[in-house]
Amino acid sequence: MTSKWIIGIDLGTTHSVLSRICRDAAGARSEVITLPQLVSAGELAARPQLPSFLYLPPVGEVPLPLPWDGARDFAVGAYAQRRAAQVPGRVVASAKSWLCHPSADRRAGVLPLAASEGVERMSPVEASWRYLEHMCEAYDQRYADDGGALCEQQVVLTVPASFDAAARALTVEAAMAAGIDNLTLLEEPQAALYAWLERQGEGWRQLLSPGDCVLVIDIGGGTSDFSAIQVQEQDGELALLRVAVGDHILLGGDNMDLALAYAAAAALEQQGHELDGWQMQALTHSARRAKEALLAPDGPQESRVTVPKRSAALVGNILKQRLTRAQVQALVVDGFFPHVAASARPATRPRGGLTKLGLAYAHDAAITKHLAAFLARHANVTGQGPLLRPTKVLFHGGVMHAPALRERLLDTLGGWLEGEGAPAPQALADTDFDLAVARGAAVYGRTRTGHGIRIRGGSARAYYVGIESAMPAVPGLAPPIDLLCVAPFGMEEGARVCLPEHQLALVVGEPVQFRFFGSSVRRDDSAGAVLKRYRRSEVAELSPIAITLPAEGRQPGALVPVSLEAALTAVGTLQLEAIAVTPLSPDERWRIELSVRQRGSDEAHRAG
Repeated sequence: MTSKWIIGIDLGTTHSVLSRICRDAAGARSEVITLPQLVSAGELAARPQLPSFLYLPPVGEVPLPLPWDGARDFAVGAYAQRRAAQVPGRVVASAKSWLCHPSADRRAGVLPLAASEGVERMSPVEASWRYLEHMCEAYDQRYADDGGALCEQQVVLTVPASFDAAARALTVEAAMAAGIDNLTLLEEPQAALYAWLERQGEGWRQLLSPGDCVLVIDIGGGTSDFSAIQVQEQDGELALLRVAVGDHILLGGDNMDLALAYAAAAALEQQGHELDGWQMQALTHSARRAKEALLAPDGPQESRVTVPKRSAALVGNILKQRLTRAQVQALVVDGFFPHVAASARPATRPRGGLTKLGLAYAHDAAITKHLAAFLARHANVTGQGPLLRPTKVLFHGGVMHAPALRERLLDTLGGWLEGEGAPAPQALADTDFDLAVARGAAVYGRTRTGHGIRIRGGSARAYYVGIESAMPAVPGLAPPIDLLCVAPFGMEEGARVCLPEHQLALVVGEPVQFRFFGSSVRRDDSAGAVLKRYRRSEVAELSPIAITLPAEGRQPGALVPVSLEAALTAVGTLQLEAIAVTPLSPDERWRIELSVRQRGSDEAHRAG
């Protein structure tokens, strides 16, 4: 049955947003759905953003009811975000960043990391499911009689462009747990541009021309994301092609809040107040509010941050410290967006042999250095010198609200390009920094029905599987690994390829490991190409898959000659099928899906 509405969901690191657009109405426009949520223990309010925080109260605390669930024992949204400053050990945050963590089991209970005593940790997948569940329930309570429940609509859920196939698969899993089956994934920078196109109407054709390259800079609470979309002419019409995607950089507004919190903590320590970890987290949340006020064009010259004392006293149990506009300029603008040369690159440092479990944060806080590295890495897109040369810039993300930060980025970009003899890029105005991704997701869903222009691009990465070479045993030397390209860069979702014949054998009936790799810069490798030599800077290894493929009639450890087929699903996950050359049954094949499970779990199954 065709749905009446197309739903767009921005499942953000710090905030999530829900929108919809009528599927078939002429001239339909996207609308943001306000979401009821607890804003205090006894107060409910509907707001356009749902903070991506989940509060786990102690036993005996008063229930946290919602209109559709009077006995709910946890809270999602504004109240949970507020409690994060007071009891951080009971609040789950940054679940989205954990979905793409390469070393953690993302189905295991790891959040909150510093959980309070008695708190049962939950997985990043479950936390993401809870956020989506809240949005579904809020929508259904208000709109179930207007075209049906949310799960009955076509849903477009956004993910960072830098999410690999494994992180996308986990996002799909969270959505399906919330009851969302009719699902499509869309890269967030593309969604932001779709929202801008909708706001411009047909006027966008006067603002963009063939040869333009739009750089999308999306800096949110936890991540920085870069993408490039090229404007082309096709059959006399303008066409849009996503040509470059950056890495998933865990660097954003949260880092800036922490920098300000450390500055305030240092001043408090000089006054004799040493803060513990709990107080530092509370101070960081207070610093975020001060940062937003001080970066506003008409903001104050100073703002106060507060932190509770570790005291039972009812009076005077708050510590206060002043932050000034000059400090924000030095710590945030100059610290995170410094003027650097186009040749600058993010610094790295040796990792400690022992480290606490945590997110893979960027080592270098200079976002401009990460941007310079992105432009250099994808310079071959335009073939014009050492840098990709954007002509337009589209800003998105909560951090980009601050004009001072947008101006610093434009000024830095302009200096780099002028040094290459190219004009400075222009900012695309009339943008919505907080709600655009959700709006754009709904607009994209409508373009799939034939309304409006679509951005093309396919897979943002080429994918490879490791093929172990046969060689005599040599002490201390592992067999070399060749990389077989199973999904080339730009492969369209829903496409399937039969790989050229190789002399390959599949091990069945005993534990084995599949090693997968990805590259966002190798654009010319075709399906079936074999890489014997490659630069490690160009190809990154993804999480391996440890499985035992069923033997079913064959001896355990048998080598089965196979041919390979690969498919990129509609949601961007990768499926690899090994088909027996001499099958024991009419359809003897094994399917391996690039997902991320705990090593040793069953990642593949025999099809048919």
